[in-house]
Amino acid sequence: MQRPLRPDEYSLKETAPHLGGGGVAGDKLTTTYDLVEQMQYLYVRVVKAKDLPPKDVTGSLDPYVEVKLGNYKGTTKHFEKKTNPEWNQVFAFSKERIQSSVVEVVVKDKDFVKDDFVGRVLFDLNEVPKRVPPDSPLAPQWYRLEDRKNDKVKGELMLAVWMGTQADEAFPDAWHSDAATVPSDGLANIRSKVYLTPKLWYVRVNVIEAQDLLITDKGRYPEVYVKAILGNQALRTRVSTSKNINPMWNEDLMFVVAEPFEEHLILSVEDRVGPNKDEVLGKAIIPLQHVERRLDYKAVNSRWYNLEKHVVVEGDQKKKEVKFSSRIHLRICLDGGYHVLDESTHYSSDLRPTAKQLWKPSIGVLELGILTAQGLLPMKTKDGRGTTDAYCVAKYGQKWVRTRTIIDSFAPKWNEQYTWEVYDPCTVITVGVFDNCHLQGGDKAAGTRDTRIGKVRIRLSTLQTDRVYTHSYPLLVLLPSGVKKMGEVQLAVRFTCSSLLNMMHMYSQPLLPKMHYLHPLSVTQLDNLRHQATQIVSMRLNRAEPPLRKEVVEYMLDVDSHMWSMRKSKANFFRIMSVLSGLIAVSKWFDQICHWKNPLTTVLIHILFVILVLYPELILPTIFLYLFLIGVWYFRWRPRQPPHMDTRLSHADTAHPDELDEEFDTFPTSRSPDIVRMRYDRLRSVAGRIQTVVGDLATQGERLQNLLSWRDPRATALFVTFCLIAAIVLYVTPFRVVAFLAGLYVLRHPRFRHKLPSVPLNFFRRLPARTDSML
Repeated sequence: MQRPLRPDEYSLKETAPHLGGGGVAGDKLTTTYDLVEQMQYLYVRVVKAKDLPPKDVTGSLDPYVEVKLGNYKGTTKHFEKKTNPEWNQVFAFSKERIQSSVVEVVVKDKDFVKDDFVGRVLFDLNEVPKRVPPDSPLAPQWYRLEDRKNDKVKGELMLAVWMGTQADEAFPDAWHSDAATVPSDGLANIRSKVYLTPKLWYVRVNVIEAQDLLITDKGRYPEVYVKAILGNQALRTRVSTSKNINPMWNEDLMFVVAEPFEEHLILSVEDRVGPNKDEVLGKAIIPLQHVERRLDYKAVNSRWYNLEKHVVVEGDQKKKEVKFSSRIHLRICLDGGYHVLDESTHYSSDLRPTAKQLWKPSIGVLELGILTAQGLLPMKTKDGRGTTDAYCVAKYGQKWVRTRTIIDSFAPKWNEQYTWEVYDPCTVITVGVFDNCHLQGGDKAAGTRDTRIGKVRIRLSTLQTDRVYTHSYPLLVLLPSGVKKMGEVQLAVRFTCSSLLNMMHMYSQPLLPKMHYLHPLSVTQLDNLRHQATQIVSMRLNRAEPPLRKEVVEYMLDVDSHMWSMRKSKANFFRIMSVLSGLIAVSKWFDQICHWKNPLTTVLIHILFVILVLYPELILPTIFLYLFLIGVWYFRWRPRQPPHMDTRLSHADTAHPDELDEEFDTFPTSRSPDIVRMRYDRLRSVAGRIQTVVGDLATQGERLQNLLSWRDPRATALFVTFCLIAAIVLYVTPFRVVAFLAGLYVLRHPRFRHKLPSVPLNFFRRLPARTDSML
């Protein structure tokens, strides 16, 4: 049985979650958490204690607090020899999992053998107050400790206990009962966090010239070039055409750098003295903190920099010779008028220039509610059983958000809401789901990588404003074995527009800042700079605490999207065919009109044609009215749901296993020579067919050129004579008559048609092309 092309499990599903804790659908609630389902938590804030009695023989006390609710138990850190400790720690217990009616807060004394009981405070859950923001936080109070018989004992504990939701400001940093099994050094890796992409700049280094270089070998013409290094980026100029000690280049080198500027720009002037042998003539180290910043293409001031002679060895001692006679002429600036591309241009979430002075006001707000996931597959094995510790990452503009990790659940509930300012509607938000492999923290998790579960992209321009979209998106991942559904993630999205006029105006503006059009960078430059930008972003976010790991950032930014894939090539070919299918359908329809397949339709087309010939001023209005009517007609079938990953469009469900294996191969390849040879032969076969098509296109173009080139003197003489006669006839004949006769000839009845090719086509095919000169 053939698998359906678009199975239900791969499609988008509309959902009806209970958003905002029961608000009316579509209402803007006062709470900032109106796009998620409310989750109830019991919060216990342990602030401090005083007058605690000593327990040890030595008269000291090492106190800590244990908060117990049913089977869940959370503990604070302990203090050594302190009777008035301060903890200021919050514990959160999910109401769904509460199995007790009493919460017990116990003060204990840390001991080597067994921890001693100091005292406790009990709370009945039925008497705990409720608190919902924007209410002020509940003020903690002093409670007298009791023994196990509920008799008062020495010592007091300052506490606050309340029922709240995930909107509580104590929620992000609280200890969660869901994560009770996570060790303390792994807690930072499971908390929710907001990250900001570092501010990226393009650095333009215009290498102009150098003077008074000291060449070791005076008897040869120097071949001098400049090498520039900035962090992990290294570029070089061409070898100077002026073969002397005062070489000139006037060449631009472009780099990416992030604030704060940590690396210096290192320029070295080098002489190529032989094959693979270069001699350093001098170096200049330039800090970027004082480099001029510009917003447009106005020339910045150039400067001469002294070249420091490289290290020379004299016996066992090394010394630096500073030669002020050699210097280099540079023009360096930070280009703030460009947008530094750090993501795939097809899925850009931010198109603003680097310089904040050039930013336009925001046009609206994007709100995202990350609700739940369902049906997640086990991603790893723990204690002999499959488990998944899932978290979400969302990226839009410069702001990245990471939800908390839900431990050991195939149906995690996050219910976290985030907001972004929108500056351009033609941008994309990306939401990825990952499995956390760093719960152990410290060195135990070193070398492990968080596993990708899937991602979702939503283009803002496909959303209606002020509407809440609640859908369950399939999480699809392409594996060497084929496409696989890893589960579903439920999202709520709302795009609110502050000014409809401003948003409509954005559609008339260039997509990128004007510097990209006035002084464009080459495609190769942009590719290299994008690669460097993604490396910088992933390194910086990987150094945050907790880190947003390199593999997560690269997956969200589609770092490997430019790699060759037979599957993607097929998908793009069929996308082109889909676009051209409309034109092909129109040409087939017109061919049927010309061959009188439906005589009534052909007669109506004749009447329309005669009207347009008699009244040519109606042609353009008719075309635009036709397009308007088509648009209005299609409005009935407009898309009601956001777009999502389409396995059929991607050819993911029909890809051959060997094609997928090739797609997942490393670069350079790690496969055996036989497999590489087979793939190379296949690629040669495909390229051969493409080569034939390109050759045929070139042949038709050359035949057009040879109409007037006298390459075939008889053909050109015929064509020139025809042009002269046509010019005279068209000059004396009214244009409407010519158009009328030409239309009747095209629409003539099949009785007056021949099956043989027409005379103009025969003439064109007989023209010469340059294929005869090809080796």
